[in-house]
Amino acid sequence: MTGTSLRLGVIVGSVRDGRFGPVVASWFAAEAARHGRFEIDVIDLAEFDIPLELPAVPPALEPNPERPAGMRELSRRLEAADAFVIVTPDYNRSFPASLKAVIDWHFTQWQAKAVAFVGYSGASGGLLAIEQLRQVFNELDAHTVREYVSFPRYYLSFDEEGRLREPEEPAAAARTVLDRLHWWAEALAVARRVPAAAS
Repeated sequence: MTGTSLRLGVIVGSVRDGRFGPVVASWFAAEAARHGRFEIDVIDLAEFDIPLELPAVPPALEPNPERPAGMRELSRRLEAADAFVIVTPDYNRSFPASLKAVIDWHFTQWQAKAVAFVGYSGASGGLLAIEQLRQVFNELDAHTVREYVSFPRYYLSFDEEGRLREPEEPAAAARTVLDRLHWWAEALAVARRVPAAAS
C-alpha cells in the first residue's frame, strides 16, 4: 500500500462542555494532511449518541452486536479506519468515560490496527490517560505505537485562535508519530488478510 490508501481516524475523545479537544485534533489533522500518507477522518465523539449501557453479550464475544441507531455511523467509520490517533485529556488521572464507552461498544473495529495518542492536560499532558489507554487497547488486540504527542499546560501552548505559539517541537513529534503509525498501519493491513490463529 502506498500514498493515501490508508485511512486514519483522528478521534476527539472528550465530549464535555468547554472542551479543548477539537482544537488539538484540528492541529493534528492538519499535521497529518501535511504528512500526506493518510486519508484523514476526524471523528468527534460529541456528534454521536453513545450509551453507557453495554449489550448483554460483550462486543468482544458478539463482534457485530445491534448498536443504537445514533452510533451506527460511528461504527462504520471506525470499521473503515486502518489506524487511529486518540486525542485525549486526562480527567482525575484517567481518560473520559465517553471514550471508554466507545471502545467497549466495539471490538473488531480496533483489532489488528495501529493506535497512537495525542494527550493534553494541565499537568501531565495527558500521559496518565495514555498509559491507561495502552492497556485497554492491548486487550482488544490493537497495537499502540510507542511514540506520542503531549501538551502539558495546553492552555499556554495554543493562542486564542487555536494556533501553537511554538509549533516546531510539536510538529516534529507529530511527524515521528505519523511515520511510525504509517509503518505499523501498512504492516497490519497486510496481516489482517491472514486468518488469525485459533486461541
